[in-house]
Amino acid sequence: MRAWQRAEVPTLSSLGEGTGERPSVHDVRTDRRVVLPAGPTASMYTCGITPYDATHLGHAFTYLAFDTLTRVWLDAGIEVHTAMNSTDVDDPLLERAARDGVDWRELAERQQQLFRGDMEALRILPPDAWVAVTERIEPIAQAVQRLLDSGDAYLLEAPDAAGSDVLFDTTRARQFSVGEGSRTDAARMLELTREFGGEPDRPGKRSPLDPVLWRAERPGEPAWESPVGRGRPGWHVECTVIAMDELGVPFTVAAGGRDLRFPHQEMQGHHAIALGAPLFSLARLNAGLVAFDGEKMSKSLGNLVLVSKLLAEGARPAAIRLALLDHHWRDDWEWFPGDLEAAEQRLDRWLAWAQLPDDDPSLAESLVPWLRVTLHDDLNTPAALQAVDAFALRAPADEGSLAAIDALLGIDLRTVPRR
Repeated sequence: MRAWQRAEVPTLSSLGEGTGERPSVHDVRTDRRVVLPAGPTASMYTCGITPYDATHLGHAFTYLAFDTLTRVWLDAGIEVHTAMNSTDVDDPLLERAARDGVDWRELAERQQQLFRGDMEALRILPPDAWVAVTERIEPIAQAVQRLLDSGDAYLLEAPDAAGSDVLFDTTRARQFSVGEGSRTDAARMLELTREFGGEPDRPGKRSPLDPVLWRAERPGEPAWESPVGRGRPGWHVECTVIAMDELGVPFTVAAGGRDLRFPHQEMQGHHAIALGAPLFSLARLNAGLVAFDGEKMSKSLGNLVLVSKLLAEGARPAAIRLALLDHHWRDDWEWFPGDLEAAEQRLDRWLAWAQLPDDDPSLAESLVPWLRVTLHDDLNTPAALQAVDAFALRAPADEGSLAAIDALLGIDLRTVPRR
């Protein structure tokens, strides 16, 4: 599937600034800081959107967090490989299409195009591979068949379908116990399984936590022929297969919002191990959640602030980016309308500074080390913004400093329009 156009990223080493260090980031799986990657290459799989109600600020905050990680890696001279999915067939998408009286494929394509535009406007670097689930039906079905053959999955009759669903058996002993990878206790796992449509009370399940790997065809639903019968993939296994195919295993980082910690990321890891991987990813990174009107911003609640709407109302993309970067990537926070105006004002100050003449060599100083030291410390973007604020008060804007703001924060002050 076609991704969006990639923004040019300046190479600071070519300006005599050397290269940065590998960042230290918080790994959810171990609940510790880790320096990533261990070697000269890094790979990251980011869970993509289910294409409806795109793109809200919660989406943008998540993808901006991992865009920042990618930029810090590039500055360190790391070779980076990235992949992302689009869940373009799933229950919520089908329900929305039915509600609006549109074809689910048309809805998915329209929303994916909107997402492309929003990501490009915000200068979020595209993945090397952006893969729709409907593009990988056959390899996903083959993986499900392998799990059946190995005894890691089982058939469960579906009364409302012609065939049987295939479920993953979480009761089987594996390298890690269920919940260990996400540090989630039994009561919370059950609660989240119910919240995310996992039907813990369904009769015949070996464990309430067992997720569906393959959903047998139901009347009126899309379905594909496969070795395990007509149907469509379950939610978690699609990401497992796409990530393994695109990046190999174990890759460096499995990335997503904190709401994906369980069951989604947890089950991805268990599926991969059952498919023969030594480990799915070396680390798991979870971005914080964005609230609005006192509640987590979510499609189900409808309290969404859409990037496209802010842009249509005249917000500069760089200001939206600044408003999001002003929050630490792991923090939960609430969006207030005044956040955007504060970001617009900060952007105006930076633009005014960027246009001041650099005519006194005695004041020469580089912003680069300031930005590097903040971003290497768990991608501390609020501190990085404060560093720019402080630097602008004491030194003129030189070429290296402007390039660093572009390369590491994704804001090109040479092209941003003035208000």
